[in-house]
Amino acid sequence: MKPRLIAITGATASGKSALAMELAGRFRGEIVCMDSMQIYRGMDIGTAKPSDADRQQIVHHMLDVVSPMENYTVADYAIEAAKVIHQVLERGKLPMLVGGTGLYLKALMHGLSLGVSPSDPAIRARLEAIADQPGGRMILHNRLREVDEASANKLHPNDLRRVIRAIEVYELTGTPLSQTRQEENGAFTVLPIAIRMERDQLFQRIGKRVDCMIHDGLYDEVKGLLEEGASPEAQSMQGIGYKEMVPVVSGAVPLEKAREQIILNTKHYAKRQETWCRGENATLWLEQESALSRATEAIQSFLSGKQAEAEA
Repeated sequence: MKPRLIAITGATASGKSALAMELAGRFRGEIVCMDSMQIYRGMDIGTAKPSDADRQQIVHHMLDVVSPMENYTVADYAIEAAKVIHQVLERGKLPMLVGGTGLYLKALMHGLSLGVSPSDPAIRARLEAIADQPGGRMILHNRLREVDEASANKLHPNDLRRVIRAIEVYELTGTPLSQTRQEENGAFTVLPIAIRMERDQLFQRIGKRVDCMIHDGLYDEVKGLLEEGASPEAQSMQGIGYKEMVPVVSGAVPLEKAREQIILNTKHYAKRQETWCRGENATLWLEQESALSRATEAIQSFLSGKQAEAEA
């Protein structure tokens, strides 16, 4: 019987963290953060990382895991999060996945290979730029051979689309494409819960959040990261709020223009998160006004199913 977990997911600024805090208090839960930016140390303001007060009230995991100078793959997260989840279960607590990174949730729900099926446009664009350089196709093919020799042996350097896809999968997961396998099920049974919110209201909340981040010192946070050695090209610095602020720090872009771009990019990201949730059939959509009460009922029913299976 698979362990049962709760996931609070969906669009950024939709109220995931507040709902999760309430539910964790009701169900003796511990929060396992599911955010691809909150795993980086020193990246607090731009990631809307839980406050110290929240962390003292409810135990949080998978925060501040790696340096901003390091890459961190979906496979890294799936392995580390699974360890944490089992530790939480052993303490008799309810693991609650909280965050909007769909790749992370999908890897835990459906297995790693299914969890990485979406592409990363930033990675793909970087690899395509290499391909456009003189000798770029051979550079990419040699890169593929370094990380996935079996795929390199099957693919001609001119089969650019598949070469790029194979490298992309490796960079996303840490696992060669030739070694991935479809898994029908992941290690956990998960109830994903998402808050449904009117688009105008969500966008207003996004704008307010961005303004708060800037007021709270996002510029200084990005400046400090760069001074400490984080490359503007680092995986961590591609996160929304950070990549737009880098040229502000260098003096190339005014702050107001960066603010507008952060808000726009965050809106686009929120739409993609909602699309992902709609594609996950198990997602339970809740209206904001009744989310706490309905989520409480749904979780009680979901967990009682665990008991019923144990008795059967």
